Amino acid sequence: MIRSAPQVLLGAALSAASFASPAMAAGTDEFAEPRRAMMARIDYNIGLTNREIGFSVLDSRISRAMGRIPRHEFVPDSLRDNAYENRPLGIGYGQTISQPYIVALMTQLLELQPEDNVLEVGAGSGYQAAVLGDLVASVSTIEIVPELGEQARQRLARLGYENVVVRVGDGYEGWPDAAPFDAILVAAASSHIPPPLIEQLEPGGRMIIPVGGPFSVQHLVLLHKSKAGRVTTRQVLPVRFVPLTRRLATDDPG
Repeated sequence: MIRSAPQVLLGAALSAASFASPAMAAGTDEFAEPRRAMMARIDYNIGLTNREIGFSVLDSRISRAMGRIPRHEFVPDSLRDNAYENRPLGIGYGQTISQPYIVALMTQLLELQPEDNVLEVGAGSGYQAAVLGDLVASVSTIEIVPELGEQARQRLARLGYENVVVRVGDGYEGWPDAAPFDAILVAAASSHIPPPLIEQLEPGGRMIIPVGGPFSVQHLVLLHKSKAGRVTTRQVLPVRFVPLTRRLATDDPG
């Protein structure tokens, strides 16, 4: 854990619990102020870690997206009042929804463009996919737990994310049929960077992934693939994510 950015902890956004329904009365938003407070805390953490992460201001597109997405829709009913706290929240299956600061950080490091095609490994509850969906043309997101993948698929469809496709399968292998990807975000820790993901990354693209074992130091690693196909990496911050789970895919893409 890094001292300058409290709560830089578990990263995979997974759940098997019951989730909140979209029941905000027309014209009202009881979570508007908590969302503003969440964004202020993200900005504060960015200021604390600007030397390590390489920037001091959150991109306005990411700020607008995270400032409007109903994060409380992506956590269990019992945690709705905690949805905008700047910390990971346990949401079942021993998994978490990522700390908002980590979501913002990983998203910005990808330097996304509106026309991008993005892969996410570790769909979980779908929150990170929703953030990505607000920023790019298309998002393919993979979840290895069938129940979680179906929940994320239904939730994202209900919230209007037509450009996000959810698949249940082994994220280590990526999604060849939807490749190449301009950017890849991995929301679970691997002992190494999976070769299939590097192969599916478009030349000129970026990947952000936590690297390290579940009981050892993990680092958020930013990978860049040059136009010529040369791969370079840099460590950004120490973090702690749930491990990347491997298993055979259980359904077809989409």
